[in-house]
Amino acid sequence: MNSKSRSLLGFAAKAGRLSYGMEATVDSLKRGRAYLALAACDISAKSKKEVAFFADQNAVRFCVLNEADSKTLSDAVGRKCGILSINDSGFADAFIKAHEEGGNGNDE
Repeated sequence: MNSKSRSLLGFAAKAGRLSYGMEATVDSLKRGRAYLALAACDISAKSKKEVAFFADQNAVRFCVLNEADSKTLSDAVGRKCGILSINDSGFADAFIKAHEEGGNGNDE
């Protein structure tokens, strides 16, 4: 995860536009609040599959951050988590753009 992506996650966290953890992320996806779902590379395959399912059901993009483990993701948002959702279209679009410019990641 490049520094711009990391900074955007920090700003989104400070703005209160993130849902942290499996339960909160799935809830945001089900309620139509999430615009992007993210998972660290070291999250279990079962958890990734579950988030991917709900993201697909609600037409939300899901991205596994291959270069970011749970610690890296947690450091970026200032809270322990391995899965999160961005619940703001502006932050989600900016994150996708910054992340793709960095050339990292794997969409599922």
